[in-house]
Amino acid sequence: MSHDAHAEPKGFWRRYIFSMDHKVIAKQYMFTGMFMALVGGLLAQAMRLHLTYPTQDVPGLGAVSSGTYNSLITMHGTIMIFWVAMPLLLGAFGNFVIPLMVGARDMAFPKLNMMSYWTFFLSTVILIASFFVPGGASPVGWTAYPPLSATLAYSGAPVGVPLWILAVALELVAFLMGGINFITTAINLRTAGLKMFDLPIIVWMQMAASIIFLFSVGPLVAGAVMLLLDRTAGTGFYNPAAGGDPLLFQHLFWFFGHPEVYVILLPGLGIIAEILPVFSRKPIFGYRTIVWATIATGLLSFVVWAHHQFISGMDPRLAAPFSLTTLLISVPVAITLFSFVATLWRGSLEFRTPMLFALGMIAVFLIGGVTGIVNGSHAADIYVHDTYYVVAHFHYALIPPVFFSLFAGLYFWYPKMFGRMMHEGMGRVHFWLTFLFVNVTFLPMFLLGFKGYPRRVSDPSVFASLGDMHSVQILSTIGTIGLLAAQIPFLINFFASMKVGKKAEANPWRSTTLEWSAPSPPPHGNWGPLLPAVYRGPYEYSAPGATVDWLPQDLAPGATGPKA
Repeated sequence: MSHDAHAEPKGFWRRYIFSMDHKVIAKQYMFTGMFMALVGGLLAQAMRLHLTYPTQDVPGLGAVSSGTYNSLITMHGTIMIFWVAMPLLLGAFGNFVIPLMVGARDMAFPKLNMMSYWTFFLSTVILIASFFVPGGASPVGWTAYPPLSATLAYSGAPVGVPLWILAVALELVAFLMGGINFITTAINLRTAGLKMFDLPIIVWMQMAASIIFLFSVGPLVAGAVMLLLDRTAGTGFYNPAAGGDPLLFQHLFWFFGHPEVYVILLPGLGIIAEILPVFSRKPIFGYRTIVWATIATGLLSFVVWAHHQFISGMDPRLAAPFSLTTLLISVPVAITLFSFVATLWRGSLEFRTPMLFALGMIAVFLIGGVTGIVNGSHAADIYVHDTYYVVAHFHYALIPPVFFSLFAGLYFWYPKMFGRMMHEGMGRVHFWLTFLFVNVTFLPMFLLGFKGYPRRVSDPSVFASLGDMHSVQILSTIGTIGLLAAQIPFLINFFASMKVGKKAEANPWRSTTLEWSAPSPPPHGNWGPLLPAVYRGPYEYSAPGATVDWLPQDLAPGATGPKA
């Protein structure tokens, strides 16, 4: 083989723990991300209970002080972005599907891949440990703005904040390793006949996300080092009295932070792009258009960051150009979504659980996109900035690509991962409950935002002058409880199906991409002695003259359909 090949591991530790097999590493990322999603969800529940009943104890926490509430906000946001979205959408799905979809036996650098996961795991341990150190977990917000984060006098948490910074730094390093592997594997290890414009959309989007991450993360790492030095060594990078500027950190953070939105969004859209053709029995509409829109999204993601800072005190002359770039970046994303809708048009739609979550993702994400136009306008943003409107908007912008895409992908590739089918009925229950309670949780927050309720404040009773909105807070909290409870059918289905689920065929969905030509689950090396060759594009459904409505990529020319 042309890459860092490795023999099939022997023994439990080498096979399942310190494994170099991309499929095992994908599952390690998956289980770690799912555990952290539970932690992050419970933190959100604690925040909602406190906001609804601020004078009462929260079960398991007791009385919630303002410092504790700040720690809940910080750790919930940090976990959901860095320890849930990234390990699940990139670490799990990227690791699992890229080698299989390009016809490779493994990642280009299996040892680096293993190191990536264990660096990530170390960061997870450090982050969880920060809950239990003297002074508690970091209370400086997931954006860690100075001066709150730069001095011990403001924020306390003498150990929690440095541990938080260290954990984030290690997590970023882990995904730098992973991104290098994704890019190299997709470009260099393509099997015979597989051209770049024959790659599935998800591979393009995983590559684009990895490249965006690669070029945007450097300033944040530098900013974090300077923040740690300000806090521990007495430097003054962000201290105006010492000649520093706290606004500098915001620029460094958001230069990474807004491209990070697309690091998360693009893999989610890639998952949806693989599911829609299968369950509409049509080729993806505008394949090349989507690829170029993805590239345009990546390029534009680097010139929109300052729309997060319209009221921060930066030069107001920057507001108009950043409003313009913010509106421009919505164009390629909209092109992608319209291509998805056009794929559905006049298709033979089959509403299986993966398709339900894919359609739910599009519906909910559209709310996030439309409401984001308000924040992208510097004139309108003045009125809703730092209110609950923003909380509602970014949850509608991030939950669809993270959780709806995640669930769509899990139900879709579960047969390939574990060799068994998940229960369809429980999957449908999971979808409808999740769809319902996502909207019950976050739609009321738009109303709170219009009323002027500020976010990141631990005691809503001090805003009584804004009107009685307690019933709205209660509704949102009920939604959060329901949303967490809605995941119980999924967890039962996910783990029980590993043992009692119906055994899966190699290609239960009649899909055309290469991963479905491997056994379910794929063995070490993915295929037998010969790798598959590619003769056609990834989405040949309902082709004229074919005896069936799907032509796999490895089907030789002249054949009218796959072998039975």
